[in-house]
Amino acid sequence: MLRPLLSTAILALLSTPALAEAPRVTTDIGPVQSLAAMVMEGVGAPSVILRPGASPHGYALRPSEARALEQADVVFWVSPDLTPWMEEAIHTLADDATIVELLHTQGTTALPFRLGATFEKHRHAPEEVDGHDDHGYDDHGHDDHAHDEKADDDHAQDAMFPDTDPHAWLDPENGKVWVTAMAEALAQRDPDNAATYRQNADAARARIDAASASVAAQLAPVAGQSFVVFHDSYQYFEQRFGLSAAGSISLGDATAPGPARLAEIRHAVKDLGVSCVFSEPQFNAGLVATVTEGTDTRTAELDPLGSTLAPGPDLYPQLLTAMGSAMAGCL
Repeated sequence: MLRPLLSTAILALLSTPALAEAPRVTTDIGPVQSLAAMVMEGVGAPSVILRPGASPHGYALRPSEARALEQADVVFWVSPDLTPWMEEAIHTLADDATIVELLHTQGTTALPFRLGATFEKHRHAPEEVDGHDDHGYDDHGHDDHAHDEKADDDHAQDAMFPDTDPHAWLDPENGKVWVTAMAEALAQRDPDNAATYRQNADAARARIDAASASVAAQLAPVAGQSFVVFHDSYQYFEQRFGLSAAGSISLGDATAPGPARLAEIRHAVKDLGVSCVFSEPQFNAGLVATVTEGTDTRTAELDPLGSTLAPGPDLYPQLLTAMGSAMAGCL
């Protein structure tokens, strides 16, 4: 009696189609991993390359991270503008994978980098962004040497930085565009789970909308307040929620500000009545103290990568609300 039952069970197993293995997905940074995790929920879990607290602009791959790229079926990353070191690694290690460069995904709002310590210069803007004419710099009484030093810094920055600001995940509307693109890429690679990816993307967009509405309510009372950020990575967030930074201590997290830039920011803090200067966890807090010395300007911390948040599907909406809370509390 047992043998026929066992034979029947074996035949049933053999006749049942094997469940398709979930695509192996690798991402560059925590917020992108979180968006992918929302889309893949119930199917698989994406990995992330960049370790918490590390700079995305300069990074050395560990062997385990190189293997993750080599074994990936799909790679979601922002662009070489954010992680230039990753471009060659992708081409070398993940040549058979589906590669999705999110910054250039159709529907993404991309903004030009702002230049100068107080953003008085703007590069040419893409069609989605209103153009800005360059205009002269009021040096607030700086001597010619300081002015020349600042001009040299700006020229160096022009040569060093790409046209497009890559911090586009900080606009929640871009987050919604990206989960849609992720769902479609995964559906093409894994059609058996296409319906799940698309349903998950719908749910992810709803979660992002809810977080965005919460942030908008928090920040509405402080719109128009003047503030300075550590480095210029927040303009997507600013434009979405009606804010405008007066300047940044450093142009990027891969460059240290020179004396002329620090002096210009100190003048801005005093002359513009800056309410708050925001630091970041990975960088020198002493520079914030330098530009706020002798003023009543408050300080707080922003983290555009959410490096202190638990990785996974909750990180992205939590990142948005944490930034909103930090800004509202300091402004």
